[in-house]
Amino acid sequence: MHLSLAEAETLVVEALQRSKVSAENARSVAVALVAAEAAGQGGHGLRRVPAYAGQAKIGKTDGFAQPQLTRPFPAVLRIDAGNGYAYPALDLAVAELPGIAREQGIALAAISRSHHAGVMGLTVERFADQGLVALMVANAPAAMAPWGGKVPVFGTNPIAFATPLPGEDPIVIDLALSKVARGKVMAARQQGAPIPADWAFDREGKPTTSAEEALEGTMVPSGDAKGAALALMVEILAAGLTGANYAFEASSLFDDKGAPPALGHTIIAINPAATSATDTAKRFALLASEITRDPNVRLPGRRGQTSRRLALTEGIIVEDEVIEAIKRL
Repeated sequence: MHLSLAEAETLVVEALQRSKVSAENARSVAVALVAAEAAGQGGHGLRRVPAYAGQAKIGKTDGFAQPQLTRPFPAVLRIDAGNGYAYPALDLAVAELPGIAREQGIALAAISRSHHAGVMGLTVERFADQGLVALMVANAPAAMAPWGGKVPVFGTNPIAFATPLPGEDPIVIDLALSKVARGKVMAARQQGAPIPADWAFDREGKPTTSAEEALEGTMVPSGDAKGAALALMVEILAAGLTGANYAFEASSLFDDKGAPPALGHTIIAINPAATSATDTAKRFALLASEITRDPNVRLPGRRGQTSRRLALTEGIIVEDEVIEAIKRL
């Protein structure tokens, strides 16, 4: 079904408000999930609404939570998401960190008791749009084993980075530390489709093409042992530093069972004017131009930016069964 962005946001807002979510939080979530759809990241988009709503209805997620902010050090913010959705806490970080980064040269937000961080490239891009370099890490419920193991300990633990470029869209890097994001496996299960054999292992540690077996097993780390090591790093940065749950302590984001996931995110925003006496904007532009001299190469983030720009005028296509599931909430 074809929807304009406004229609899609209204659909999500109304469903969440029927599910014990405040109007303000419903709007924050809707904007983020629809932006994910517009960017071509459906695994982080409207397919998430039934799980989000179910968790709010039962109280696993607090749909009325308001993120609480403290500033224990001049360049550090602590944001307690209150076991609510991540997006209100991320919106707060986007509102507060830039001023601190300009004042201090660098600023960090440590977010705890949070939820699914969504398409993190969209978050870091909001900092780059304000002239800042941004890095974000987040942990997720356990889905990857340490390299050589069978028991999931780490999440897929995405990393996102953005840097401004003069006169054009920012460079945006957004990657899960599993070979693919777990949301793609979830989407395959909902569609009844197989997955490539190199995406995941079953419970026995064997490659599988079954999305169901993959969700019960573990994801393949990107880069094998290197990806598993980076996932450990993210657990420390996103959960160890923030006081959030580690991946193996967190409940699922896909159902309404258990305690709140209480996940963590860390965002670092850097003022380029503070780090070098040179014109950093020109240096960034030089690197970007050297990369794109090859006509077969595009800068990271361009596909999603182009897709989002097109969606502003043409809207998005969402599977009928997804829309019907949302309407039934």
